[in-house]
Amino acid sequence: MTSHPHGKAEHARSVAAHAAAVAELLQPLRSPERTETLPLIQALGRGLVDHVAAPISLPPFANSQMDGYAVRAGDLSGAGADLRIVPPVPAGSSPQPLAPGTAAPIMTGAMIPEGADAVVPIEKAVPDRFPEPGPDGAVNWNGTVKLNGTANWNGTVKLPATAPGTYVRAAGSDIAAGERALAAGTCLGPAQLGLLAALGIPEVTVSKAATVLLVTTGDEVVDPGQDLAPGKIYDSNGTLLEAAMQQAGLTVRRTAISTDNPAELLALLRAGSPRADLIVTTGGVSKGAYEVVRQAMAGQPVEFLQVAMQPGGPQGIGTFDGVPFLGFPGNPVSCLVSFEMFLRPALSACLGAPAPRLPLRARLDQPLASPAHKHQVRRGSLQPDGTVKLEGGEGSHLMHALAGSNVLVHVPAGVTDLAAGDEVEVWML
Repeated sequence: MTSHPHGKAEHARSVAAHAAAVAELLQPLRSPERTETLPLIQALGRGLVDHVAAPISLPPFANSQMDGYAVRAGDLSGAGADLRIVPPVPAGSSPQPLAPGTAAPIMTGAMIPEGADAVVPIEKAVPDRFPEPGPDGAVNWNGTVKLNGTANWNGTVKLPATAPGTYVRAAGSDIAAGERALAAGTCLGPAQLGLLAALGIPEVTVSKAATVLLVTTGDEVVDPGQDLAPGKIYDSNGTLLEAAMQQAGLTVRRTAISTDNPAELLALLRAGSPRADLIVTTGGVSKGAYEVVRQAMAGQPVEFLQVAMQPGGPQGIGTFDGVPFLGFPGNPVSCLVSFEMFLRPALSACLGAPAPRLPLRARLDQPLASPAHKHQVRRGSLQPDGTVKLEGGEGSHLMHALAGSNVLVHVPAGVTDLAAGDEVEVWML
């Protein structure tokens, strides 16, 4: 590995500084007016607004981890004992206290009777199964019943020595009443919603989903399905970003593709921005002669700058008529990397959703070179053996390579050469 830790990109903002600027831009989305209380299932994928304390313990009572017999462990010292069987404890019932010298057939999840302190699994009992139900569905626990055609059931059961606490789920062993169940800002997935349901909580207060106005620009861009004239390309950015944004929990409103006429772009923005929490454009932010987004933003508090990142260096940030605005580059990979590096993390921090990308460490399966003063983001495939295979080159137009990737590979600024086998940070896509 070759590194230059003190290198800087002249006139370029660091990735961390731009990420912080995007997070600050989105702070207005974090307000009491932008919350709502929803039934649990409707809160899937949303960010929790407040801490949630457990109103009850889980489990709320001591219960059996196995089908078997609830016993007093002291009755089974030494080699075990024959205990008299008392009425069974099905799940959902409230059992009578367990008298000394008795064993209560108990089902998984059923309440441990008062006085019992252990459960012997049915497999360790003699006989090793419960009697079969009769024609009416009832079980004769105290009569004589044939088991497996040989064993006799006579109202007693032989059980081995058992330690106190065996196969008993103690009350509050998962979470005690009053403990914090979920922290504010938690992204609510199936497991989190299941916990809230187990605690008896029917609804939850979450951040409202943000609405983004998404505008693709360029005279050369046409919608998929149209005839492709010479010099034209199909718009992949609109579909790429809309899908990424929807997956991240945003409500997306797309305009028609804007030409490189600033007046047309302004008209599209002014028509859509009053109903948007955020505006995102793609293309028109570089230093070329026909950068329509730059031209349309004249007079607005918008900054166009270079971020020390490859791909995705040119960026725009500010507000348009008071609405937060982000201008992403026009190359497809550049705009998706911009979303992943800046917008998605800012939404996670501000709204609690989507959940942050999971960073992992992986070893390169091939050498890699990177510009000294830029944070390079490459596309790759994480392999079953823990190595990462790079997909495509550095180019920001390589959609096929992007489609074949399942991770983003990060090479920090200052690192210029990595060898096969060197570790890198990857983000799962």
